[in-house]
Amino acid sequence: MSSEKSAGKWMFILAWVCGLGLMTLIFGDVLEGQRNPNQEPESVRVDGQTEVRLKQNRQGHYVTNGTINGQQVTFLIDTGATNVAVPASMQNELGLQAGRSGLAQTANGVVRVAQTTIDSLTIGDIELNNVQAHLNPGLGEGQILLGMSVLRQLEFTQREDWLILRTLY
Repeated sequence: MSSEKSAGKWMFILAWVCGLGLMTLIFGDVLEGQRNPNQEPESVRVDGQTEVRLKQNRQGHYVTNGTINGQQVTFLIDTGATNVAVPASMQNELGLQAGRSGLAQTANGVVRVAQTTIDSLTIGDIELNNVQAHLNPGLGEGQILLGMSVLRQLEFTQREDWLILRTLY
């Protein structure tokens, strides 16, 4: 009888652990969807131009998935950034070459960055080539700021909680 109670107790604990693990997965996806509601940005053709609509997240930011040199990344749209800012720790993963170094004024103060060029950057069906960027050692892993070196090549409009990116050609 005691071994049946022990087995039942372990089955109960195992069920709770499985349930907690499942809830963690489910709520993790929900939270990621709130942080980045544009995980698969959709593109449409309007008047011969490619358009991507990005939904604002709960914090009021525009976050979207895209690619750099064919590698999946997550961008935070930052109109205050002159160039795309890539964490220096992602340089090899994204196939970027460090060029001339210099100082850059960031929200966290002055930091030494290395210039680089992104061969190919995509958001949805929008693709840009030879994009100026900086490798910034002060950015955390995966925190890529999409700055004006991309946005000045696009028409962008904010309407309510949507940011509309449109090619100029």
